[in-house]
Formats: sequence, C-alpha cells, structure tokens
Amino acid sequence: MTTRSARRTRRTSRTLQVAGAGAAALLALSACSSGSGSDSSSSDASGKPSAAGSKELSGTVTVFAAASLKESFTTLGKDFEKAHPGTKVTFSFGGSDSLAASITGGAPADVFAAASPKTMAIVTDKKDAVGTPATFVRNQLEIATLPGNPDKVASLKDLTKSGLKVVLCDKTVPCGAAAQKALDASDLKLTPVSYEQDVKSALTKVELKEADAAVVYKTDVKAAGDKVAGVEFPESAKAINDYPIALLKDAPNTETAKAFIALVQSAEGQKVLTEAGFLKP
Repeated sequence: MTTRSARRTRRTSRTLQVAGAGAAALLALSACSSGSGSDSSSSDASGKPSAAGSKELSGTVTVFAAASLKESFTTLGKDFEKAHPGTKVTFSFGGSDSLAASITGGAPADVFAAASPKTMAIVTDKKDAVGTPATFVRNQLEIATLPGNPDKVASLKDLTKSGLKVVLCDKTVPCGAAAQKALDASDLKLTPVSYEQDVKSALTKVELKEADAAVVYKTDVKAAGDKVAGVEFPESAKAINDYPIALLKDAPNTETAKAFIALVQSAEGQKVLTEAGFLKP
C-alpha cells in the first residue's frame, strides 16, 4: 500500500512539472507575439508610422491661386499627386481679385492662395476662409522688356519716355497695386497702353512684342526665360507683396486641402518656390 502510494505521488509530481513547463512556454510565446505585433502596428522599418495608423488621402483638391504662382504650384501639384496616389490637384489661376470674387460668389474650391493680403481680405471678410491665412512667400516687382532690351530701359523713370509702349496690371490686381505704389514712391506718372487683368497677361504683351515693357514680378521674368529681359529697380523694395494661403470654409475635400497647404509651407515646397524667384516670408 505504501509502495503504490509513493508511485502515485511520483507520477503526480512529474505531471505537474510538465504542465508547469508547458504553461511557462505558452506565456513566453504569447509575450513575444504580443510585443512584435505592437511594434509592427506602430512603425515600419524606417521608424515612420505605418500605413495602418495613418489616414489615406484621396479625391480632388481645387486650388484657386494668383497667376504668378502658375509654374511653381503646377510643379507642387504634380509632387503632391505622386506622394499621394489617388489624389488630383486642379488649379484655377488668375487675378487674385477676380478669384476672390468667385469664391465669395460660391465657386467650389478648397484652397485660396492670393498675391496680397488685401485680396485675401475679400474672402476673410465674408467669413469664407477657415482660421487666419498664413503668408507663405513674398514677391518683388521687375521690369520686363523685349529681349536684349533694345529701348535701353534702365530704371522705372525710363518707362515714362515718350513713344514707349508700357503695360501695367490693373490697379485692382496685386501686381498693379504694387506698381502704382512704386510709381507714387518715385513721384512718377505713367500712362500705359493697356491695363491687364493679371500679371501673366501683362507679360504676354511683351512676349508677343505688342508692348515694349511691362511691370511684372521677378518670378514672371524668370519663368519667361529668354522671351524677355529683366530690369531691376530700387523702388520695387517699397512694394513687396506678401502671399497668403488659406483653407476655404466650404472646402469639398478638407483633409486633402490641408495636406496640400502643408506641402506649400514645407521645406520641399519652399525650395520649389524660392527656385522660382519668390522670397521667403
């Protein structure tokens, strides 16, 4: 009886040892599995948040932007679409005042980038923007002349020469308002052959040789390449325009719009803009 009891005790002890070892192994495996699962959900190999933890951007974002932003914003739009597959950036470029009027008139858009705080105020005064617009770049005026500058334009005063055909932006457009400010600062009076509704239209007059010179932005002269010659003038320093950007209140695609604005303000966006000739804010 004693011998059988001892055998049963030894068998029970071995069973408990095996069970204990199995439980310990199971707990260790569970801990390992839990730890690796947590790591993979929070970051990838580069240490950046994984796709599972971030919201995918999609759909179209519509940007209303000043005509002078055409080249740089088109580049940024392509960069944005490449970085966010499934998105599309569409632009409406033109005079900031007419774009602002379209927005307050109910035109569907997500983002507004204006060439002056005054034209942005048309939108903010109507409560059609979200938050406070942020200045993302600045721009300075320059004189665009025919290639080779055959009329020897060397200053703002030279534009007042008799017989010289000069084009200005309309005074309601930021480039026109800035040009008038520079002229006033120099006590100069200039009667242009035409007033244009945006800066690209003014530049085109010179490119087509329909005008001898135009007062535009440095960025436009740079974008035109050898189609025009550029002449700097000191009075332009007194008429530098700040460019504000804002998310619009009734934006159809808010999240994607915010991401595009973030790109414009990022180091990558600023690099594209400064290479185009814009000044940092």
